[in-house]
Amino acid sequence: MKIRELRVPDSYEFTPVVHGDSRGSFHEWFRIADFEPALGYALELNQANCSMSSAGTLRGIHFAQLPPSQAKYVTCLSGAVLDVVVDIRVGSPTFGVWDSVLLDDVDRRCTYVTEGLGHAFIALEDRSIVSYLCSAPYAPGREFGVNPLDPDIGIEWPTTRRDGAPMELLLSDKDRAAPTLAEAEAQGLLPAYDEVQAFLTELRGR
Repeated sequence: MKIRELRVPDSYEFTPVVHGDSRGSFHEWFRIADFEPALGYALELNQANCSMSSAGTLRGIHFAQLPPSQAKYVTCLSGAVLDVVVDIRVGSPTFGVWDSVLLDDVDRRCTYVTEGLGHAFIALEDRSIVSYLCSAPYAPGREFGVNPLDPDIGIEWPTTRRDGAPMELLLSDKDRAAPTLAEAEAQGLLPAYDEVQAFLTELRGR
């Protein structure tokens, strides 16, 4: 497993070794033995999610209040998505910075989105299936979003499918109505960088 930290600190790309032959392929998409040395703590699994999306479907930018927030280990089981991590931690040196990883059924990459970061993705093929391993269960009262089309964040969302055909963005009403990053900060919804770092230090000490 190759591990690379993204431009947003505390988020990572994991690239597994895929073994293929005439029958198909096999790979280990999560290995705790690789995970702990890279982050300094184990991923405590409390929920596993799976979504299927049509091409152009944009989900996010989502995050959960800290503590406990919700870390996600994300992969694409079928199809292809552009997975995006956004630094929404107030006071962070990289506040507002985003990075992306292509997750698909070829290279089988995964992303790890730590607690306190924003997460979104856009499907590049119909019936793209994304699986998430989550550190905390879904808690509706603690779940929030930032508008993925916020020009101040400036995420460069693709306008074509993986095969080059044009596609339109499909957003839920909730995501389309989400506040901008500046509005979310003014409303006191965003996590503080120092609080997130203290929480991660606590995890490493367990």
